[in-house]
Amino acid sequence: MLWTEEHDTLRKTMRSFVQNEIDPFVDEWEKEGIFPAHELFRKAGDLGLLGISKPEEFGGLGLDYSYSIAAAEELGTARCGGVPMAMGVQTDMATPALTRFGSDALRREFLTPTITGEQVCCVGVSEASAGSDVARIKTHARKDGDDYVINGSKLWITNGIQADWMCALVNTSDDHPHRNKSLVIIPMDTKGVVKARKLDKLGMRCSDTAEIYFDEVRVPQSNRIGDEGAGFMYQMLQFQEERLWGAANMLMGLDMAIADTIEQTRGRKAFGKSILDNQVVHFRLAELTTEVELLRSLVYRATEMYVRGENVTRMASMAKLKAGRLAREVTDSCLQYWGGMGFMWEVPISRLYRDSRVVSIGAGADEVMLSIICKIDGTLPERKKKDRGA
Repeated sequence: MLWTEEHDTLRKTMRSFVQNEIDPFVDEWEKEGIFPAHELFRKAGDLGLLGISKPEEFGGLGLDYSYSIAAAEELGTARCGGVPMAMGVQTDMATPALTRFGSDALRREFLTPTITGEQVCCVGVSEASAGSDVARIKTHARKDGDDYVINGSKLWITNGIQADWMCALVNTSDDHPHRNKSLVIIPMDTKGVVKARKLDKLGMRCSDTAEIYFDEVRVPQSNRIGDEGAGFMYQMLQFQEERLWGAANMLMGLDMAIADTIEQTRGRKAFGKSILDNQVVHFRLAELTTEVELLRSLVYRATEMYVRGENVTRMASMAKLKAGRLAREVTDSCLQYWGGMGFMWEVPISRLYRDSRVVSIGAGADEVMLSIICKIDGTLPERKKKDRGA
């Protein structure tokens, strides 16, 4: 990846935003279990940080996706995972399909105010009985005149409490599970939308995550993104950006965890010498640093492919898989070297340990990433190929 002066300028803008608008308030937001999304996103929108690779005609900067990855990496310097994840939903998880396949009218109504930060969005895929197995979702929409009437529920919805609209995956026919789904934009103030509860999570504490119910929710069919029945494919494409963004967003946090641990172990004494002086410790930290750099290379390579218009399903799945597993490995190893302090709730390594655990779960669990890689590489058993429609 060749970074330009423009990339560096964007990185500095994002780093300044983190230092001035996020980090000073993180502890307060963590305690409250929510952060002021509309207020913060308007500030991010004013800086152009919410529409980096979105079309200029709808308020974006019109830059290629490498700029989004540079911003995601820099956003990872925040001393929490919740706010970056919420911003990632706004920029790279709920809006890619709308940007690419939505009508101009739909993009003017929903994408433009999302880029400016006037509106907060969320993506509704997961349900109680359908997490990584997207084909099993049950939320359905029946046609009534020019409208869809939607019934069902969504679970683990980031930004769900504060969101103004949802990009929802719903069943719009009784066809094959991969051909019966559509992406529909649901304004969250529509009658019948129930924000049932804010979920109490292990990590990402400052990010509001909701359970949502739909009871006879009526929206115009013109709120559908692209073709009816193409929602599963659109969502798989959205996942590619989400997975790349998520992997990039982990890089700086892991770098900082290792740097913090070096500083902590250098100053902590045991048995007459610093913890860092033990070969097992400094060798391990060097090994982890190497692993992070390898992940960075994978993310950058996948990004270059994506910018060239190539299919990055395999590479994005690998990056997402490695990011989740490496996050667990780095945070667990570093926390161990902090000793008892590492077990305290308020220290940064403890927060990263909790926050990063979801990377191996959200946007497709590790096991799903492995299945995707195996399917592409032709290593799935014949029975599983048939089960997955290969």
